[in-house]
Amino acid sequence: MSLRLAIVSRGPRLYSTKRILQEARARGIDVEVCDPMKFTLTVSNQSMEVLYKGSRFEFDAVIPRIGHSITKHGVSILNHLEHLGVWTANSSQGILHSRDKLQASQIMARNRIPVPTTVYVRDIFDVEHAIEQVGGLPVVIKVTQGTQGEGVFLRHTHYEARSLVQGLLVTGRSVLIQQYIAESHGRDIRAFVVGDKVVACMRRRARGREFRSNFHLNGTVERVDLPSEYEEAACRAARVLGLNIAGVDLLEGRDGPLVLEVNSSPGLEGIEKASGVNVAGAIVDYVMED
Repeated sequence: MSLRLAIVSRGPRLYSTKRILQEARARGIDVEVCDPMKFTLTVSNQSMEVLYKGSRFEFDAVIPRIGHSITKHGVSILNHLEHLGVWTANSSQGILHSRDKLQASQIMARNRIPVPTTVYVRDIFDVEHAIEQVGGLPVVIKVTQGTQGEGVFLRHTHYEARSLVQGLLVTGRSVLIQQYIAESHGRDIRAFVVGDKVVACMRRRARGREFRSNFHLNGTVERVDLPSEYEEAACRAARVLGLNIAGVDLLEGRDGPLVLEVNSSPGLEGIEKASGVNVAGAIVDYVMED
């Protein structure tokens, strides 16, 4: 019996979704891109049911490509499917863990995975102490929920830090003050984990005065040979967060790798172009083998 695969994504025209679809079709898989906004979930005392566009959802496996803006909704769908025994490439809990930067850091630190020192602040009066805790100025200030470099700032003075934190708290955002890794300024390594191995990696560099190296912020990408300790840190980070497919961002610290964050729906365009690796094919192969 052939595999029936659903790619749960709101962006059928996005590079990553199209590439996974292309590679699945090349392998003869019955595959469809399913819009997460067109699912209906039913719970009763007798049963649970999932409909897609009004019909029974009859797929064997799911590759979730859940955007940050619909995290709660997308996770609800995946959780429902998991209860019904549908295999998902990334679990609902894994996605939730990775989307919250504080929670992800807590889990990784508890498992002795090196991360930058991070302080969660809820009051403007905590800022001074937090700056001391992370080693002094400059500091990175970020919100706990964010993607593609959004909500991440570098501040060089106490006044700038306090003003930014106050503004974020007033708007109801949860704020982290994080250690600035000077030796890794403007660059990081993205390791793409599939299953229990890194299938591709790249170094990302920021342009000009920008310190965020994200590809979507016009950063440049290049091939990199990944040292074994970096590969091990990336695989362990994905594993403890409960992700089978993950983009792990690593800083090149003075004493070795530091895991900055883990993305549960990593983009494929930059890493396929930089590494020359068919990452979409590796994802589909993993789904077929598991």
